[in-house]
Amino acid sequence: MPGTSQGMTKATSMFESLSKRLTGSFGQLFRKGTLNEADVDAALRDVRMALLEADVALPVVKDFITGLKEKVIGEKIIASVSPANMVIKLVHDALVELLGGTTAELNLAAAPPAVVLMCGLQGSGKTTTTGKLAKRLTEKQNKRVLVASLDVYRPAAQQQLASVAATAKVDSLPIVEGEKPRAITERALKAARTGNYDVLLLDTAGRLHIDDALMTELRDVKALANPIETLLVVDALTGQDAVNIAKNFHESIGVTGIVMTRLDGDARGGAALSMRQVTGQPIKFSGMGEKLDEFEPFHPERIAGRILDKGDVVSLVERAQEAISGEAADATAKRMMAGKFDMNDMLQQMQQINKMGGVGSVMSFMPGMGKIKEAMNGQTIDESVIKRQEAIILAMTKKERLEPNLLNASRRRRIATGSGTTVQQVNQLVKQYQQMETMMKQIKKMGMKGMMNPMALKRMLGNLG
Repeated sequence: MPGTSQGMTKATSMFESLSKRLTGSFGQLFRKGTLNEADVDAALRDVRMALLEADVALPVVKDFITGLKEKVIGEKIIASVSPANMVIKLVHDALVELLGGTTAELNLAAAPPAVVLMCGLQGSGKTTTTGKLAKRLTEKQNKRVLVASLDVYRPAAQQQLASVAATAKVDSLPIVEGEKPRAITERALKAARTGNYDVLLLDTAGRLHIDDALMTELRDVKALANPIETLLVVDALTGQDAVNIAKNFHESIGVTGIVMTRLDGDARGGAALSMRQVTGQPIKFSGMGEKLDEFEPFHPERIAGRILDKGDVVSLVERAQEAISGEAADATAKRMMAGKFDMNDMLQQMQQINKMGGVGSVMSFMPGMGKIKEAMNGQTIDESVIKRQEAIILAMTKKERLEPNLLNASRRRRIATGSGTTVQQVNQLVKQYQQMETMMKQIKKMGMKGMMNPMALKRMLGNLG
């Protein structure tokens, strides 16, 4: 397994502090066999404080706790068989409802081109988000997309969108110097129609703050373009200000959905939890980083699971399906069942993990990660270990990869020199390989029926220790 490093920058998830506070209070409930009304009141106080500390808007918190208390009383959890689990389920369901209930799809049900208006303040990540959405629509929904920048105020804003579009491999409207936003909109609509595009994304100008001029221009462009979707791009790191921005935009121009950027940042998460209730509009997408593929639909059920440290295995499976081809997965499964495992298989596994975002990213989707992080005492996953191990395997000859038992002391010294590592690090990799090879042999011996037997699996994992 990859090691940990105190020196690495800590990648704090958006909801980590909220998750830690909530799961900590629920841990106290689990230590009680039965619950009385005072226990329930204490738990709800903890939930209330956790939400306020996460920067959730006060009116939202009040409504949330009131609704939750009514459900708790209605479910008669005090007399239930597993009261702590009942409380967590009710909190989970309430969080899902607060986040929007169900995943809100992008509405493109219009005669082509379906126009999507992208708006937001300057610095919210609007232009990058436009590129991300265009890429997603092209690759996931097989749409022909045209993007156009209406931002004639920020220096090089139009060139930035053209560059992002080129990276995303989507078409962008050619830039005409000195053209005004309304004229650009008219030209974009004509180009999208004559070019048989399915979707036109209009990247509007942002401002450092909401002002009358911005809203007047947006209303004018919206009336002309008649968009089927008006998406507000909001930076999650702005906290409560993000909620106020969303409310003002919605009241001024009417938004149909929200895109939250930088959900991977070190913030308290309150904006995401407040947004739906304050605006009445759903969060449709979330941006998780700077890369164009770090963009996904917003799933309330999955986000609630992450907040309560239940993990998000569905998203993990989806990410694996995107990163690993069906043929590769089938071939790996067949080799596992045959008890075959060499250094090439190990290298392939490492490369697949990297495609899925690295070990830290994969682990963040697993249930109970909050407790694991606590046990790690602030340490973080050292992603450089996998790169180092890849270098070691690539420094081996083809024969050594197929037959790792050939790796004697002199060969290991040569591999260490060739990979820029130490003999000790080569030895660690070989030991890890041997453990995995033992597991593969156990899998072959157990067969498919044995794999379905929890006790057999437990014995196998115990033997590996």
